[in-house]
Amino acid sequence: MNGRKATRADLKEQGSLFGGDGLNIFGGEEAKPGAGGSGIGVNSFLWRATLDTLSFMPLNSADPFGGVIITDWYSPAETPNERFKLTAYILGTALRSDAIKVSVFRQVNVGPNQWQDAVVEAGTVTSLEDAILTRARQLRIDSANAQ
Repeated sequence: MNGRKATRADLKEQGSLFGGDGLNIFGGEEAKPGAGGSGIGVNSFLWRATLDTLSFMPLNSADPFGGVIITDWYSPAETPNERFKLTAYILGTALRSDAIKVSVFRQVNVGPNQWQDAVVEAGTVTSLEDAILTRARQLRIDSANAQ
């Protein structure tokens, strides 16, 4: 570069490790004509419905490509001596009942800052999965009506 310090324009002209458009990990390629972008790797209605249904709990992590949502521990105001943690798995791209799996973990307080694993009430998992599916179907209907 003729002994002078490289400018941003010079560096941009040389190219980048990720190509001219940079690195795009959030699926924004769909907006570009002719691009084959990927978006999220699971059913978008199930994804949004799961986030909506579990929105009362603090979110620990969410992976839209792998379809995993993990909440942090949550204690309901009416039962402060127990807490819950949920993991939701979205298992495919179709809006089907077998495409969502929820795991519920429950602990009870047995002393100051001491928690012990406890049994989750029968039907809790099924109720949550049904609520997610109902919300996903509503989102799909709303989406079809908006077009």
